[in-house]
Amino acid sequence: MGKTALITGATSGIGEATAVRLARRGFDLIVTGRRCARLRELKKKLEAAHGIEVLPLSFDVRDRHQCEAAIDSLPEAFRRIDVLVNNAGLAAGLEHIDEGDPNDWDRMIDTNIKGLLYITRKVAQGMVAQGAGHIVNIGSIAGSEVYENGAAYCASKHAVHALSQGMRIDLLRHGIRVTEIRPGMVETEFSIVRFDGDADRAANVYKGVKPLTANDVARTVCWAISQPAHVNVSEIVLMPTQQADAFYTHRK
Repeated sequence: MGKTALITGATSGIGEATAVRLARRGFDLIVTGRRCARLRELKKKLEAAHGIEVLPLSFDVRDRHQCEAAIDSLPEAFRRIDVLVNNAGLAAGLEHIDEGDPNDWDRMIDTNIKGLLYITRKVAQGMVAQGAGHIVNIGSIAGSEVYENGAAYCASKHAVHALSQGMRIDLLRHGIRVTEIRPGMVETEFSIVRFDGDADRAANVYKGVKPLTANDVARTVCWAISQPAHVNVSEIVLMPTQQADAFYTHRK
């Protein structure tokens, strides 16, 4: 029997790249996101190229009822989920705390923390029943460092870091592995979303630096889940060579 992975935020960036790499490895996939057309196109591409089965589910992870309904309605062939990749997440705004937009805070907390919790709870129930599984949380170096103008985003990723550690403890007796991957600069739609579509401002984030790509992170996900069953890779911090941490970056 082949394995099945569920990937949130699979319409672009790290989520899409992870779907492509897992498809190459023969995983059947459940891909989720809000952009239905992109999910359908991903299904068509991956099934044609790799002969796997792909189930696209379009819903908003911020809505608990949508999350629960999506998992509860899975067809029998997709009910056993071996790998969950919690990738859906975003940053919104880059201001001092006194100037921040509460709507941005809500988006980040609802997506990065609550959405991750909603999906994990439902999928983990199945993993507990089957006595195996692997949960991969895509965090950030912001989960262990705090920088100016990023208080709310950093807080949300600190929560992902804490949740990853807590999941590992809670699911230990069930043989479920938990991995958190904390990348530094990754050039995806991340900065464009953060700056409300301002492509020039987003490009300046990576000026003079060769950042990580979505494929770099996806490759790391695949490495972590490919370890022997008795090996749990708890944390990986993944950085561009030109970036030491959230504060020190060598720009050429």
